[in-house]
Amino acid sequence: MKRPYVICHMMASIDGRIDCAMTEQVGGNEYYEALEMLCIDTTIEGKTTAVNHYAEKELFVPKDDTPVGREEFYKSHDAKRWEAVVDTRGTLRWPEDDTPDRICIVSQQASREYLDYLRQRGISYIVTGEETIDLIRALTILQCEFGSERIGVVGGGHINGSFLREGLLDEVSMLYGAAIDGREGFCAAFDGIEANHTRPYMLRLKSVRQMGDDSVWIRYSIK
Repeated sequence: MKRPYVICHMMASIDGRIDCAMTEQVGGNEYYEALEMLCIDTTIEGKTTAVNHYAEKELFVPKDDTPVGREEFYKSHDAKRWEAVVDTRGTLRWPEDDTPDRICIVSQQASREYLDYLRQRGISYIVTGEETIDLIRALTILQCEFGSERIGVVGGGHINGSFLREGLLDEVSMLYGAAIDGREGFCAAFDGIEANHTRPYMLRLKSVRQMGDDSVWIRYSIK
């Protein structure tokens, strides 16, 4: 299957926790410096991350929630770099000052009313997957229609876990800050894998590099 090269790039404490409020207190700008060095042209984030950082807190509630029921996409303009968010049912509202290069990736369960809202706002979208988002098709559409060749999956743990589970990651890029979180119940860099999956996903070391004063950047390829 021809698809973009996909890298999961995360900042974590040394115990693997990725809570943003915690990682923002660790180190300096190393995470973004490393991301730039990866030459990513498209990032993909989960809905929880979007709500915490980009989207409006009030969700979109359609008057007619009939599912759109088919695969389609809308590209509002050409861009050199895209910022995509997965939002299975199409519920996120976006502020006026949000990036113009946003792509919303939704399933066929999203409403036509929501897609009309995105078009009116000039926001690109991809609709794929009947009940849940078809990540493989989403990557294909990103490559063929949006020109995405190097994709960075940048959290949180469940979207990272989904790409891992589907066999869609080529590389894992972990920036470990010199800190321990230790709080019970906080999301790890990869999460949501079924409990009966007892065999670990094996990696091959590509490089290790110090970043800033105390952070370590480790890159792995997927075996």
